[in-house]
Amino acid sequence: MMRPRLAMAALTLAAPLVLGGGILAREAGQEREQSRDGFRFRSGVDLVNVTATVTDRSGRFVGGLDADDFVLTEEGEPQTISHFSADRVPVSLGIAVDTSGSMAGEPWQSARIALERFLFDLLDPDDEIFLFRFADHPELVQSWTADRDRLARGLGRITPRGGTALYDTVAEAVPLAHSGTHRKKALLVISDGNDTSSATDPRSLLRLVQESEVLVYAIGLDQAERQWTRGPTPRVRLPIPIPFPIPGRRSPWPPSQPPTGGGGTWTRGGDQANIAALRELTDDSGGRTEVIRNASDLDPATASIADELSRQYYLGYETTRPKDGRWHEIQLRVRGHHDYIVRARRGYIAD
Repeated sequence: MMRPRLAMAALTLAAPLVLGGGILAREAGQEREQSRDGFRFRSGVDLVNVTATVTDRSGRFVGGLDADDFVLTEEGEPQTISHFSADRVPVSLGIAVDTSGSMAGEPWQSARIALERFLFDLLDPDDEIFLFRFADHPELVQSWTADRDRLARGLGRITPRGGTALYDTVAEAVPLAHSGTHRKKALLVISDGNDTSSATDPRSLLRLVQESEVLVYAIGLDQAERQWTRGPTPRVRLPIPIPFPIPGRRSPWPPSQPPTGGGGTWTRGGDQANIAALRELTDDSGGRTEVIRNASDLDPATASIADELSRQYYLGYETTRPKDGRWHEIQLRVRGHHDYIVRARRGYIAD
């Protein structure tokens, strides 16, 4: 597993404009043009990147916004948006899929069908993709490629077996996703259960995500019947779902804010999980989690994520803040529309 600082150093060699925490590197003594995007950066200035998804209260995407429609603050201080785009841009996307023994049979068949449609029909041909599988340990099935046939053949070679090394896989996949050649970088994790095999500490994993520009999405296949321990109607869909539980033997990181509706735990067999733990991981990045109850729902869930990736806004603002290794909170909202929901990274680590 690449440690965060080592990962960032390696990525700087491969892509010298990229540093951790969503900051483009400082150029010494001259302006540098990033010709692919048409943006220019002044020497001595860092650019903080923010990818935003805007929806109304019904969950419909809000289009047609421009830079003046957004209000962006860092540590409560207003920031000037210097770079903006509402166009669909190519994505460097990692896919990490659970292939533990519990996915054998119909769940894996449904996952494979959904992923093949995701790859061939829903993503853009210019998107580059890598594929991880994970059971007892992470395994890179296919590194960066735009060749969908190679990815499909990789899926076809997989046989589910073993345990679930979820945290270890995300710890390896995030640095690889960060090394992608496109400006937008994302990771999709699909799993159906508890982490049983990882050595990675959840707090270290959270910091790794915070140091990167990667949007992390998670789809959790919850096939077992569960009971929500708080609230009168267990069958009501939770407003903020968690994709998969964390085993009770672990100590998940403390959430930065409580889940909507108050705290609570899922119970399954005797294991208990903090409802906010993996939500913290995805939400800090600007991604999201989604729980599905049946393997057949993987197809609409992946389609929803592909749609979201095509409807996002890109914003950038310049900062001269020193690299102090601290977490700096970012808040983004749409001016004059308090009913709009903006989902974006919550901050960055100036490192």
